[in-house]
Amino acid sequence: MSKLYIGVMSGTSLDGIDIALCEIDSLGCKLISAKEYPFDTELKNKVLSMIENQVTLKEVGELDSRLGKLFADKINTFIKEKEIEASTITAIGLHGQTLWHDPNSKYPFSMQLGNANVVTAETGMSVVADFRGKDVALGGQGAPFAPAFHQFIFGTLEKKVAVLNIGGMANISILGDKIIGYDIGCGNVLMDMWISQCKNLPYDKDGAFAKSGTPNQNLLDIMLDDNYFKKLPPKSTGREHFNQTWLANHMPIFQTIKDEDIQATLLELTVISIANEVKKSQTQLLIVCGGGAKNTLLMQRLQEELQDIEVACSDKYGVSGDFMEAMTFAWLAYKRMHSEFVKLSSITGAKEDSILGAIYT
Repeated sequence: MSKLYIGVMSGTSLDGIDIALCEIDSLGCKLISAKEYPFDTELKNKVLSMIENQVTLKEVGELDSRLGKLFADKINTFIKEKEIEASTITAIGLHGQTLWHDPNSKYPFSMQLGNANVVTAETGMSVVADFRGKDVALGGQGAPFAPAFHQFIFGTLEKKVAVLNIGGMANISILGDKIIGYDIGCGNVLMDMWISQCKNLPYDKDGAFAKSGTPNQNLLDIMLDDNYFKKLPPKSTGREHFNQTWLANHMPIFQTIKDEDIQATLLELTVISIANEVKKSQTQLLIVCGGGAKNTLLMQRLQEELQDIEVACSDKYGVSGDFMEAMTFAWLAYKRMHSEFVKLSSITGAKEDSILGAIYT
């Protein structure tokens, strides 16, 4: 029997909090209602500052609590606006806000903040959180998790399908008997950083700023030479690698190139790094979701690079590209509440599949 779950997602872009109400059973996941809420500006700046600088334990603890309160407030607002009876919700799937992701360190970990105890206390609903910890403990990357959900909803399509999520980072799911999935590298994150620095804008709408410039091939080649792009999967990344420091390391070259040309080059970096990976597969259909799917220049360039492969937004195939990730964590909450294993070991490199997430009531 289908039951209702809420998924909550805020990604590396920190541009909003996505909340999705889903009806889920063993056969499907139906999006009932969804909304994006703005991320508190002061908290966003605090998260970014803490990623870039040394912090105290007090700051980490307080941010964890504040983010929990923020998520709870947005969930309660969503419940009220959509006139949802809280008692009908089985559980909330809460990803939390990633502060640091380092599955390859001597003592591997992935840290998401947004205290689930605060969320369940403020909403009165059960919360499933800490999805990544068990996979990391089993030797996995703890990311990406979306491929298992992509297989669940797109696995019956007859074509050879890959699903591409372009958020702050770009990750890919190559579907089939054995699912392959990994973080390709930067998605929107570097483009957003640069246009924010140059134009004080949160993102490059439709790639207009990039379109006004010309990619610099020398800079592009240097960027594509980054060691992360050379690594074989399983692999995952985030702002701990692709960040302001990463951009600053290229500043000597940046100073000789016009701002719009740098923006164009950063868009090409995202396009080429994605296309290089897609071409390694036998993909016939590339389904794209996430904020990058709205960048018309980015989508146009992807189609040009991939030629005979159909590049299409997930909405064309009946699934919201804006709320795919929030739906993923609603589904992961369903899996945890039913004590079902999530088949991720072939994706993350964990030594075995496992039941993911901790339940807070």
